[in-house]
Amino acid sequence: MSILQAIVLAIIEGLTEFLPISSTGHMIIGSSVMGIASDPFTKMFTVSIQFGTILSVVVLYWKRFFQSLRFYYVLFIAFIPAAVFGLLFNDYIDAMLERVDVVGYTLLIGGIFFLFLDKIFHTESNTDEEITYSKAIRIGFFQVISMIPGVSRSAATIIGGLSQGLSKKTAAEFSFFLAVPTMFGAMVLSLLKFFKAGGTFGSHEITALAVGNVVAFVVALIAIKSFIGFLTKHGFKVFGYYRIVLGAAILILYYLGTELSIV
Repeated sequence: MSILQAIVLAIIEGLTEFLPISSTGHMIIGSSVMGIASDPFTKMFTVSIQFGTILSVVVLYWKRFFQSLRFYYVLFIAFIPAAVFGLLFNDYIDAMLERVDVVGYTLLIGGIFFLFLDKIFHTESNTDEEITYSKAIRIGFFQVISMIPGVSRSAATIIGGLSQGLSKKTAAEFSFFLAVPTMFGAMVLSLLKFFKAGGTFGSHEITALAVGNVVAFVVALIAIKSFIGFLTKHGFKVFGYYRIVLGAAILILYYLGTELSIV
């Protein structure tokens, strides 16, 4: 992986991680076009640069992270379902991650669902915007659905928040917060797998990771700040159309026999 390729993947990660459009689908296309999708370092790199994206959440919302211990209790409860299911079904999840066609279909089906999402969850003002422990655990189970590649962790948790009566803004922000422990755990697991498989870091790999995290951090800052305003004003329909186009493109390339790989 060249430094330029690392920058491209980091831009893709920063732009797509917190939008409900599946960063996995974009990474498939980006890494496959550059011909580096099957490289073990690339697979680890795409997860490790999530450190930059979750750091952007902490920086943007730093006051919330120092607000109270209850904030962490709620996050922990919401994180539990994904942690449990991830450990129990790790092999099955890894097997699904090899199915590029699954990504295409979930993007496509999810996109169609997104076209009707604003009508299903049309309430913007709620009498109770507090995220209780019961709401947190339910949102956490929605996050489990995102273990199916192509669903999008952001999409699943935002929809989970909306199903609990939260506004789009509150649901999106909680999705950002929940990404911190979830993505950090995924990053640690990816690094452990990489080293267990005999992977090593040289100066070039360290540089690529450093540059990738910095770029992902900056791009994610911009994406998060833009997304909240856009979602509140325009809703989900545009993301639905985008997912349909992306899912269809992946499926067409897949069935044409184009070499695609999930990173």
